[in-house]
Amino acid sequence: QVQLVESGGGLVQAGGSLRLSCAASGTFRDYRMGWFRQAPGKEREFVAGIGARGSLTYYRDSVKGRFTISRDNVENTVYLQMNSLKPEDTAVYYCAADRRFQYLYRDYSDRSLWGSWGQGTQVTVSS
Repeated sequence: QVQLVESGGGLVQAGGSLRLSCAASGTFRDYRMGWFRQAPGKEREFVAGIGARGSLTYYRDSVKGRFTISRDNVENTVYLQMNSLKPEDTAVYYCAADRRFQYLYRDYSDRSLWGSWGQGTQVTVSS
């Protein structure tokens, strides 16, 4: 399994931006990558995902047009650029990875289909 370490979280005002990074060990280029988030008292939810080659991306509706997922298969890192942040984006953000090929949104958004997880990074958006 791949080891994942997130960074880049913090406190930002509404309308601001943050970029999360997730550094991975192992054969990173063979893994599809994703970002999930979990707010207090809520279930962990899918935010964005990207295929192993980087050509396939998915986003939950509430972040479309504001967040961008990307990957660097040389640096073994996946990024989540978050712009126009809102207080409802406040959560712990988790990086996820899995080697199984999936191509449907419903599979990317299914937590049970991700085998490796990072420890999470806190994002807090103040109003």
